Parts: sequence; C-alpha cells; structure tokens
Amino acid sequence: MSARWLRGAAATAATAAFLVPASSLAAAPALAHTAQAPAQASDRASAHGTTAPAAVAKKLFSAWLRADRHAASRVATAGAVSTLFSYPFRAPDEFAGCSGNACRFVHTSVRVPGGLDGVLMVVSGSKVTKVYESRHLTKPSAAAKYLFDAWRAGDRNRGLEIATTTAVKTLFRTKYDPKGVKYFFQGCSSEPKGYGCAYSYEGGGMFMHVRGAKSRGYEVTSIGYIAD
Repeated sequence: MSARWLRGAAATAATAAFLVPASSLAAAPALAHTAQAPAQASDRASAHGTTAPAAVAKKLFSAWLRADRHAASRVATAGAVSTLFSYPFRAPDEFAGCSGNACRFVHTSVRVPGGLDGVLMVVSGSKVTKVYESRHLTKPSAAAKYLFDAWRAGDRNRGLEIATTTAVKTLFRTKYDPKGVKYFFQGCSSEPKGYGCAYSYEGGGMFMHVRGAKSRGYEVTSIGYIAD
C-alpha cells in the first residue's frame, strides 16, 4: 500500500478549537477552585497511617507554584518532579478531584492540546510517582507518533496527553498486538482543516486527523480506518 494512496484516501475530520496557551513556564496563578478530599476518605487514610492522595497531590502542586523543587522532591519522585516542572503551559486553575490514586488539575480559562486538559498525578503512599500532562508538540507527525506509542504501551493517560478523548477511545477499542500485523508510518499530508497522518498495515490503513498549529501545539482529534 503506497503512501500516496493512503494520503489520498484520508477523510477530513472537524477542526478542534484552540485558544493560544501561555508561553513556557509562565508564572502560575493560584488555584481558583480548590476541592477538598472527602472527610471520610481522609479519616480512613489517617487511621491507617497514610496520606490521602489529594493531600499529596496538592502539596506537590503547591511546591510547583512556588517553583520550590526541594519541597516538591519531598512529596514526589525525581521523574515526577522533572515532568511537572517542564510543563509548557500556565498552571491549571482548578483541582478536579481524585479517582482512586489519580488526581487531576485542569484548565478552565485556556485551551490546551489533548483530553487530559492539564495535569494528572498518580500517587503511591506519600509520594507522587507519575505525572501526566498536556503536551506541546510542534509537528503533526510528532502528535501522531506520540499517540501511537501510547497505544502500543497500553497507556491511555499518555494518549490523552496529546489526543482528544474521542480519538483515544477509538484507538484503544482494540489492544495493540505485538505479534499481530505490522504498522508502517506513511507520513502526514495536508487536509482542508489540518493534517491526516497515515499508518498502513496488511489489509488496510489507519488515519489520525491532526489539528492545531506550531505555536499552540498539535493534537489528534479523530481516527479513521479503511480496508483494501
């Protein structure tokens, strides 16, 4: 299957609406809305001698707002600190709560690429061990490859760093099979409202429709498939 044939067959998806994000590492505003962890959850955590995930996540977030890496290192692993302190947009302005040990901080005033819409912290015990965050990728091909790698790793949160929830849901309907058909990246071509990035495989092709711009970053907004 040729790259020209794949590009010619790509369908156009609806464009994603963006607001230009703040430039890298701008001074972060204080949280506009701070949700407290449920009292019962805190009581249970205290009874077992552990710290509630929300409290740990908020400590790390607060240290980041103060640009205090030393304080951040007390409540997070080195990798988590490094990821958070390299966040390319202004700080999220709302705490969206925790689902189990995964706590989210989201944007309400700017539009950033991906369905994650901010920062997600994974808490283990008294430390944040993993940080996922909205990404600023300056090439359509980089966004497509980032999502594909997340799918190959079986990591939905990583996919949401650079793709919409719709695109991630579509792609993750099937599990990547390392022993299955081989995927070949065929590059990206212009569409009326963005780019179509193609992967070919025996029997068909997959198209990732990418929207955005270099200045504000690219994201995968939808995925389509075709068969030979």
